[in-house]
Amino acid sequence: MTQTTPEKPVVLPIGFNAWLLDCVPVPRCKVCAANWDQLQALKAKDKITEAARHASEIRSHASGQHTR
Repeated sequence: MTQTTPEKPVVLPIGFNAWLLDCVPVPRCKVCAANWDQLQALKAKDKITEAARHASEIRSHASGQHTR
């Protein structure tokens, strides 16, 4: 069977993007800073899926490379 009408967009809960993009770059780290800049630029363009990739990289890098 072929669909002739477009599917309705998915509506995510309020605050979901904030949770998805939640991360803290490590101060004075060039890798974290570069990912943060990309995250902010993509977030401003409402490209949340791409921004989330950078948030994930910041979380992974901060926890794996900057142990105290």
